[in-house]
Amino acid sequence: MGMKIWWATNIVWILIFSALAVFVGARNIDGAGVVQTPEIKMITFVILGIAVLVVLLFQLIFLYFVRKSTNKNLTKRLS
Repeated sequence: MGMKIWWATNIVWILIFSALAVFVGARNIDGAGVVQTPEIKMITFVILGIAVLVVLLFQLIFLYFVRKSTNKNLTKRLS
């Protein structure tokens, strides 16, 4: 069950970050009325990339504990 949750969560994160990347790439003016130059878009993509890395780190930690739990359950069933 844990791996299904892990995969579903990853798919949701991929969709969220993809939508944000398209939004940042397509907009010409941000919410404050500032014109989006290529430099500003690059900075925004770097910030989005840092957010992706943070989420990836948490997902890998979660995967470690899910696999650890799954291995314990398999060991108990085989004994």
